[in-house]
Amino acid sequence: MTARTDTLTDNLRFLRALIARPKNIGAVAPSSRALARAIARQIDPARPGPILELGPGTGVITAAILDRGVAPERVTVIEYDPDFAAAIAARFHGVHVIQGDAFDLNRTLGAGHTEPFAGIVSGIPLLNFPVPRRQVYVQSLTDHLAPGAALIQFSYGMHAPVAPPPDHNVVCAALVWANLPPARVWVYRRI
Repeated sequence: MTARTDTLTDNLRFLRALIARPKNIGAVAPSSRALARAIARQIDPARPGPILELGPGTGVITAAILDRGVAPERVTVIEYDPDFAAAIAARFHGVHVIQGDAFDLNRTLGAGHTEPFAGIVSGIPLLNFPVPRRQVYVQSLTDHLAPGAALIQFSYGMHAPVAPPPDHNVVCAALVWANLPPARVWVYRRI
C-alpha cells in the first residue's frame, strides 16, 4: 500500500471506531504526524530496554517511534480496540501487539513481564475518565518505568491530564498546533 492509501484506510478505520465507541477514541481525528514526531522526540532510542505504547490507534505514533530509531522488537503496544490491534500487527512486523486494557496493565502484560520500560507513551484519552481513575492509571505506569525513564502522555487540555504521582514532576514538552485539535505533549518523570 502507498502512504496515501494507508492514510485513507486509517481515517476510515478511525471514523468507524469513533462512531461505534466515541469514549474510547477521545478525538475528532487521528493524531497527526507532527504530534507523533513531537511524542517520539521524548524517547531516547539509545536508552536500553523495552518501549511501551498504550492506545496506538491507527499507528501514527508507533511509526514515529520506529522512525526515531527504536527497533521494532523493543516495542510493545497495547490496544483495546480489536480492529486497531489487528491493523497495527499487520503493519508493524516485529512489534509485539497485545489486544487488552491499559488500565489493567499488570494483567494485560502478564506475570512474565518484569523488565522495566525505557519509555512509555500513552495515547489513552485520559480526559474522558474521572480524576481518581486517571491517578491510578498514571501511578501504575510510573511503577513500570526504569529509573529516569519518561512517561509521555498527550492531551488536548490546557493542563496536564493528571497531577504527577509523589516524587514525580510533569512538564509540557511540546504544543503541537498541526493537529486537530491542537495537542500538548506531557512528560512525567521521577525527580
